[in-house]
Amino acid sequence: ALIGGGAIATVFGLSQFSQYRNKHGAFVRVQAAEAVTVPRNKDFPTREQQILALQTTGEFDVLVIGGGATGCGCALDAVTRGLKTALLERDDFSSGTSSRSTKLIHGGVRYLQKAIMKLDLEQYRMVKEALEERANLLEIAPHLSAPLPIMLPVYKWWQLPYYWLGIKLYDMVAGSQCLRSSYVLSKSRALELFPMLRKDDLVGAIVYYDGQHNDARMNLAIALTAARYGAATANYAEVLRLLKTPDPAGGKDRVCGVRCRDVLTGQEFDVKAKCVINATGPFTDSVRKMDDQEVPNICQPSAGVHIVMPGYYSPDNMGLLDPATSDGRVIFFLPWEKMTIAGTTDSPTDVTSHPIPTEEDINFILNEVRNYLSVDVEVRRGDVLAAWSGIRPLVTNPNSKDTQSISRNHIVTISDSGLVTIAGGKWTTYRAMAQDTIDAAIQAHGLKAGSSKTIGLQLQGAEDWSPTLYIRLVQDYGLESEVAQHLASTYGDKAFEVAKIAQVTGKRWPIVGKRLVSEFPYIEAEVVYGVKEYARTAVDMISRRTRLAFLNVQAAEEALPRIVDIMGKELNWSEQKKKEEFETAKKFLYYEMGSKVKSEQLTDSSEISLAPSDIERYKKRFHMFDKEKKGFITILDVQHVLESISVQIAEKTLHEILNEVDLNKNGQVELNEFLQLMSAIQKGHVSGSRLAVLMKTAEENLHQRLVIPVDRSGGGL
Repeated sequence: ALIGGGAIATVFGLSQFSQYRNKHGAFVRVQAAEAVTVPRNKDFPTREQQILALQTTGEFDVLVIGGGATGCGCALDAVTRGLKTALLERDDFSSGTSSRSTKLIHGGVRYLQKAIMKLDLEQYRMVKEALEERANLLEIAPHLSAPLPIMLPVYKWWQLPYYWLGIKLYDMVAGSQCLRSSYVLSKSRALELFPMLRKDDLVGAIVYYDGQHNDARMNLAIALTAARYGAATANYAEVLRLLKTPDPAGGKDRVCGVRCRDVLTGQEFDVKAKCVINATGPFTDSVRKMDDQEVPNICQPSAGVHIVMPGYYSPDNMGLLDPATSDGRVIFFLPWEKMTIAGTTDSPTDVTSHPIPTEEDINFILNEVRNYLSVDVEVRRGDVLAAWSGIRPLVTNPNSKDTQSISRNHIVTISDSGLVTIAGGKWTTYRAMAQDTIDAAIQAHGLKAGSSKTIGLQLQGAEDWSPTLYIRLVQDYGLESEVAQHLASTYGDKAFEVAKIAQVTGKRWPIVGKRLVSEFPYIEAEVVYGVKEYARTAVDMISRRTRLAFLNVQAAEEALPRIVDIMGKELNWSEQKKKEEFETAKKFLYYEMGSKVKSEQLTDSSEISLAPSDIERYKKRFHMFDKEKKGFITILDVQHVLESISVQIAEKTLHEILNEVDLNKNGQVELNEFLQLMSAIQKGHVSGSRLAVLMKTAEENLHQRLVIPVDRSGGGL
């Protein structure tokens, strides 16, 4: 009792002190945002104007290499201090790690656990800083972020007070910036809020709050905000080498700029700067070696795989945390964009621009999900709609092997030649990392600038946003409610600019807003607006301006032709260029978004594991279409059966339906291929096969003349 009372008194006292400090900090926050004296333009320049600024400006104060969250954060911090700023990104903004996160804005519950268990002050400071940054990020971009309750299920009685104390300490460290207080749930209440949870041995649950965001759009908002304040930011501008000049004082060469290439035109030019900042995430060491070939590596990359499953796997507004997986890692199971994200893994990897999710990692996540979901919920491999791998740029000793024990904290280093490098860290702390980096750059290079102004500085779209903004979009433009909500939560107060260019549908309702695919709220006008937001490839559009590739690979592929047509018109692409963009985007979906591992679930060598009775049943169904006993069915066979029940389906659609199952791509579906399909469906490896649904429905309703649904289903991978 004494120990417990003392602990409670200590926690309460520290909490009150923390709240006092944070309230004082709130005043500092307001002052920082209001102290920005740099004018903000009404709109951001075109990419062509940005390239021209890079070519014609004699010398910048700061040049940032890297257009991820940290790089764009550095550019925004520098330009709002009044420094002449440039940023170069060889691919698209957020094309790397920053778009492939768990979508959480969090302090890190497990880092706090390590800090307490190991008495690690560095881990504690990192959690404290992250929680402060979490509050700031939710404030400066409320349209792109929101608090999310996360449930921690408890299956042993002794774990309940243990986890409760840990989560309460997490709240306490946040102080007045705690989003909402955590609480304990009984077993019945936990199952009411998360009905798909495993019931056996469930004791209760603890719910705490963290933030969630649209990571790629958040990264873009930072970049666009920097551009509006005057930073010359350019994507598809690759740094080829560092420029150096002799230092009269010290005699050593100093970095004075870069030689870069416009990837889209091939044009090369120099960009001079007093200070060059390396903010390239996993590629940190490659830029450092441009400066000095002998420098040792400071990054040890770690791969994190995530999968996306249908929204019915989780409640609309409740996540799940598995605090101790079978191999000691942490798995999150979160609702996002009306789908469900599960992840992540954590394993050493090589640095690559195109990380690929592996079947091993996907199955690991699925197995962990099965451990926490009810036996009534069949977790199927075929329900994986998308999968991706992201590379975390962890700061480590080159001899370290265990990436899980490495802190996600960041370091700022300055080389002998003056190259400033920011490495490590996490998405949530991008702003603090940028502030530390610019502070170090100012001191090392003698730049004239004041303190950071980015605390409380609203990002693109946040200024006039409100939770009810979408209602005005519905009323003023005649958009569907779902589409209006999507536009408001993606573009903030800039949603009106998208709505203004939305095409008339010709229908009674909605009046404007043609969807790219039927089951997602993305509309064609977003492609036009995405080009304005510096999108220059079809991959930019399906993965980072919209998030289709991250939500459903098949839906993204279905939308590709229309996206390429619209972008081609906006960017004056030739037919050959449009064909190249289409093929490049399909390759991206195939390798990086999980389509490849999907295709391996059903191949011409797939095992047929069916009971004899099932084989006979499926043969009978197949022969209903193959009346001539050829051993295969074609489009004509399917059309004949459909005509007999007065159903018409477009020939193009039938081609697509059969092609999904035509494993050897000979234009026909053979009996063995059909049996392989039905076996894969029974095992859960494949879901949503249109041919299987069509044939089953035709068999059941042949004499009832019912309409057969042929819309693409969820499109599981």
